[in-house]
Amino acid sequence: MPLDSIRLFKCLADDTRLMLMLLILREGELCVCEMTHALEESQPKVSRHLAQLRNCGLLNDSREGQWVHYALAPALPEWVGPILESAAKAEASRLAALQTRLAAMGNRPERRAALC
Repeated sequence: MPLDSIRLFKCLADDTRLMLMLLILREGELCVCEMTHALEESQPKVSRHLAQLRNCGLLNDSREGQWVHYALAPALPEWVGPILESAAKAEASRLAALQTRLAAMGNRPERRAALC
């Protein structure tokens, strides 16, 4: 099913899914363990929401050993980018706090060894 505005907004209507999308938008790519750490949510909850975002066509996943990494789907319609950027501006303080939690984890190889 192609992505239209109704489907997009339904997918982003959940707080967890919105913040996952905005984190990935800012970070480029994140593994599940990074997102669970940043959001302070359980792995099953984060994975369930990531699966919903993937099913909506918003995210792609890639596997690297035991780690699953998520990034924005490269085939997103052009109109989606400005919507996500506007949401990121509206959630700037929350997003900054989540990114601070990520930054406190150290660099990505250290994060993988410690948490993933």
